[in-house]
Amino acid sequence: MIRELLTGIALFAAPFAGYALFLWATRPAAASGSAWSPVAVRWLTIAALVLVIAGFAVWAERGGAPPGAAYVPAHMDNGRFVPGTFK
Repeated sequence: MIRELLTGIALFAAPFAGYALFLWATRPAAASGSAWSPVAVRWLTIAALVLVIAGFAVWAERGGAPPGAAYVPAHMDNGRFVPGTFK
């Protein structure tokens, strides 16, 4: 669960970090609030949400068990813990 949360946060923060890096590289007063106009923040937020949605869609499509796989739950085998798997 924590991996999905950190992935979502990283995907959401990526456009803002990229824009901050762009401002830092191109303008001497990048830290000023005037560089972060409401229109720019709005477009960055839209881009961030698109990245998060696309990232989770790709993750859902590529993750999980293969089609037709059966889940074998976790069990104890001769006193040794065997985690659950798909077979």
